[in-house]
Amino acid sequence: MTNLLKEMVTREYQREFKDAGGMLVVSMDRVTVVELEKLRGDLAKGGARLRMVRNSLARRVLAERGVEFGADVLVGNVGIVYGSAEGVIHAAKSLTSASIKKSGKLGVRAGLLESQVLSASDAAALAGVPDKLTLRGKLVGLIAAPSRGLVTVLAASPSGLARLLQARVDQAGGSPADEAAAS
Repeated sequence: MTNLLKEMVTREYQREFKDAGGMLVVSMDRVTVVELEKLRGDLAKGGARLRMVRNSLARRVLAERGVEFGADVLVGNVGIVYGSAEGVIHAAKSLTSASIKKSGKLGVRAGLLESQVLSASDAAALAGVPDKLTLRGKLVGLIAAPSRGLVTVLAASPSGLARLLQARVDQAGGSPADEAAAS
């Protein structure tokens, strides 16, 4: 690769990775174009992009950002999935799905989330992190739980009193209208 071409590719990597909230380094062995395009479409739905990289240039650009992966990470056919933090979490879920694991063509080697370098196992564990909507739902449930409990307790007292009065009427053998007339 000529120096001019290397400089152009380096600038493109810098521009693309500049605002990335997270990254996953993915090994790509024997992946077909059709599989790669399907994966790119799935990643785009979650807000992430996949880029095949030249290892030496990617290593240089990441070092400028202060990111140093291990020596075995940027070796061979490698792609970098990048995007917002939420997009990278979605990408981790996609890359650790059963169909991807079964094919054995893609593997997560390392990751970066909010300036923290992640090992391969940590990056794959991102798949277990719930998305923003799920977290919001859980938060709303936690906020609503005490008020729901209070309403249940307050509603239980009148209904308990009504059941007690009905049991007393049933025990006496009369109907509520009979007792009202007797008083």
